[in-house]
Amino acid sequence: MPAIGTSAKTLHHGLAAAAALPLLIGALASCGYGSEAVKDDAPKANVAADAKKLSASEVRIGYFPNLTHATALVGLQEGLIAKELGATAIKPQAFNAGPSEIEALNGGSLDIGFIGPSPSINAYVKSKGSNLRIISGSASGGVKLVVNPAKIKTLDDLKGKNIATPQKGNTQDVAFLNWISEKGWKVDPESGKGDVSVVRTDNKVTPDAFKSGSIDGAWVPEPTASKLVSDGGTVLLDETALWPDKKFVITNIIVSQKFLKEHADVVEAVLKGTVKTNEWINANPDKAKASANAKLAAEGGKPLDAKVIDPAWPSILITDDPLAATLKTQAEWAVKAKLIEQPDLNGIYDLTLLNKVLKAAGKPEVSDAGLGATK
Repeated sequence: MPAIGTSAKTLHHGLAAAAALPLLIGALASCGYGSEAVKDDAPKANVAADAKKLSASEVRIGYFPNLTHATALVGLQEGLIAKELGATAIKPQAFNAGPSEIEALNGGSLDIGFIGPSPSINAYVKSKGSNLRIISGSASGGVKLVVNPAKIKTLDDLKGKNIATPQKGNTQDVAFLNWISEKGWKVDPESGKGDVSVVRTDNKVTPDAFKSGSIDGAWVPEPTASKLVSDGGTVLLDETALWPDKKFVITNIIVSQKFLKEHADVVEAVLKGTVKTNEWINANPDKAKASANAKLAAEGGKPLDAKVIDPAWPSILITDDPLAATLKTQAEWAVKAKLIEQPDLNGIYDLTLLNKVLKAAGKPEVSDAGLGATK
């Protein structure tokens, strides 16, 4: 599938720009961790009286108010997921933190969630494979190393500098620690101290830390990366450059194993909605960008400024493919960094329903890289 912003470079800056958004960025923590869940009170699509009846009266869906969760943002904003659910109501819930979303899933207050690979891996391993399944991909890319150009001009200049990541052991932190290791530099993964000082900083304070000079750069997801660029930073590295085919998973769709077992028809309907949403996003990048920004404005009170969303949007690939082999690689990096023990990820994926939906839509099926659930 093409990137969501394939044509974004040629788009006019027609999205209504808001003033600076230091508070909104706090709501846009990607795979990093921050505050607790926020209830989504936006109006929901009306349900027709003759709408199809599924096995559950409602489905509770979690997501982050973040561009790398564009499938959720657009699918909810445009009613594309609700349309497939018929009489089953969507109960959306916005999270700013991977752990709080996993806690909600484990506690039975969430059924399906959009979330990053590291929280998915950690939760699956800690529960000994009992709490979740990854049922689809959602997004790839959208992670950049942004630096202060007055202090850092080349990648070698990172040595001795203070570089932020969202949280110890999160997806970006693991990738950065692996990059440092590949350079032959040493960093203690627990403290972050070493040849580079890895400063674990919540995305909501990273822009202010960057402007104050307390950090010299950051390895962060969008839109935080583009916010730093708008504050004078320079993109020194796009993480896609480090991956085969320039693809790596940044957002998965997960489901409670209990909900999957009891309400497979509802899960299938949600996946029909996400597949149609992804198709619409990739076919209509202008409209999709505006839709995602409208949903962000509903969440945070303001849309993203054009100077932030315009460069951020084309760096994210929206895809149904979970890119399972890259999740396996990310787990290996976390083991290498001594952040986790060697995990058993067998069974973390169940792509049965996704592949059924893709096949029915005339699209190619996707792989679980040998990590599928046994029947």
